[in-house]
Amino acid sequence: MRENSDILKLVEEKEAETLWQSQRALILQPGAIGDCILTLPVVKFMKATLGLGGVDILGHTEYTGILPGRTAVDRMRSIEAIDLHRLFAEAKQFHLPDHDPLINFFAEYSWLVTFLGEPGSNFEKNLIFTVHCSHSAEVVTLSLKPPENFEGHLADFYIQELVKQSGLHIEATPSMTDEQLIKADKADATRGKELLKEAGVDLSKKVVVIHPGSGGVSKCWYIDNFFAVARELAAKNIEVVFLLGPAEQERFEEATMKRLSEAGKCLMHLSLAEVVELLSCGSYFLGNDSGITHLAAGLGTGTIALFGPSNPSIYKPVGPKVTVLRGEPTKFASRVCEELQQQVLEILKTVLRD
Repeated sequence: MRENSDILKLVEEKEAETLWQSQRALILQPGAIGDCILTLPVVKFMKATLGLGGVDILGHTEYTGILPGRTAVDRMRSIEAIDLHRLFAEAKQFHLPDHDPLINFFAEYSWLVTFLGEPGSNFEKNLIFTVHCSHSAEVVTLSLKPPENFEGHLADFYIQELVKQSGLHIEATPSMTDEQLIKADKADATRGKELLKEAGVDLSKKVVVIHPGSGGVSKCWYIDNFFAVARELAAKNIEVVFLLGPAEQERFEEATMKRLSEAGKCLMHLSLAEVVELLSCGSYFLGNDSGITHLAAGLGTGTIALFGPSNPSIYKPVGPKVTVLRGEPTKFASRVCEELQQQVLEILKTVLRD
């Protein structure tokens, strides 16, 4: 009898494990890297409270490809691989034939959270219809930006809205804004050191990586401020590495690019995976309110995040070693600010002290 009881228990445990693994969620996140990183606290919250076997993210692979294996995201799926534009059609005119690829795509998920569309929009209605063609599932639409009167961090807004819209009888626990969201491995750090060596960086010295760009020009600290900080760091025998993405290479004039190469080593044309590798082994990071700053903070790299017009209370990068400094919003991108320069240098002087 005991043998039969043990077998029954094993069967029940296996069935429970299979059921758990089958409860999966998909997050539709069409944003850039900063948006994807600020979604990670939602992923962790869903896993902790909903008993999910996995959470996948549907987005642009150039941004989401770094997430599986380093974060709470289990799998990435390409937004280019599915005709999501069909879901923007008028709801009254939307129809699907049997075995439509859209139906099959969403069939494995018990939860769908989308940052595409708005609550009550044609997209939401058509997504709900598509999902329910195969099974019953919870569909929640979240806005990328909170209302003007919202006070708190953006990740908390997402979690609160998820709980509110789904009708869950659970507490919308605040996100941990000092949490490490992204974990690089030894291979990342090894490759990062190789990238620095290839750029001529002396790894026996402290290294500060500076990313002077952002998606919005108004969010970029006036470039002469970065030059002034770089000069002071170099004078203290600290290696300065400028990380330049496609936006900066297009935006900066030839004279600015020349000054950057004179003020420090320049690394360009890196994939996002290589940026992860680079940031995983730098001593410290300095950048504007940008996706790369969110990435550095999420990796646990010591980070100084410079804010101008955007609200750091809402958009502060999540990470265990983040310092936020804010300049005067109207002059942030157009004037030299020696006071803010000194604040940056004092922090770096303290944290990089032997």
